[in-house]
Amino acid sequence: GLTGVVAIAAGGSNTLALKEDGTVWAWGSGVLGGATNSSTPVQVLGLSGIIAIAAGGGQYLALKQDGTVWEWGVNFLVIRSTPTQVPGLSEITAISAGVNHSVALRQDGTVRAWGFNSEGQLGDGTTTDSIFLPVQVVGLSGAAAIAGGGGHTVALKQDGTVWTWGANTYGQLGDGTT
Repeated sequence: GLTGVVAIAAGGSNTLALKEDGTVWAWGSGVLGGATNSSTPVQVLGLSGIIAIAAGGGQYLALKQDGTVWEWGVNFLVIRSTPTQVPGLSEITAISAGVNHSVALRQDGTVRAWGFNSEGQLGDGTTTDSIFLPVQVVGLSGAAAIAGGGGHTVALKQDGTVWTWGANTYGQLGDGTT
């Protein structure tokens, strides 16, 4: 029953759709902005003017036209049934949700991350279990695109180089090591 969809995102067991009118719709299991375990799309309450969406293991992100980021779902052992603005983020141009962490790209080419950090996937030089507020990725500038993975994060810089950090058990950092 959805029409006018301009973007989609799939999470752990949920799906999001962004419509051209800036509304977000969700279905599947888990917390979906006020609806739980819906087999048909329901509108995520409290969101408008959305230009991008991302879905992780249990957390969901929406980027508003004004450069703010909104989050809901299960993230870092916190359940948010309705979207809440992520504090400290502005001028955001892209978002990504890993399994248990989230990443945001600022207009100035710097990157912010928050969530589980046991593998260093937040890029702040620590392996603190979890960080609830966004931290700047250390030593990275000129980023053009971002992606969050299971326990690692990837950034594409404007110069065409790829930068990775975090878990590397399976060689996901791409540097020839595990």
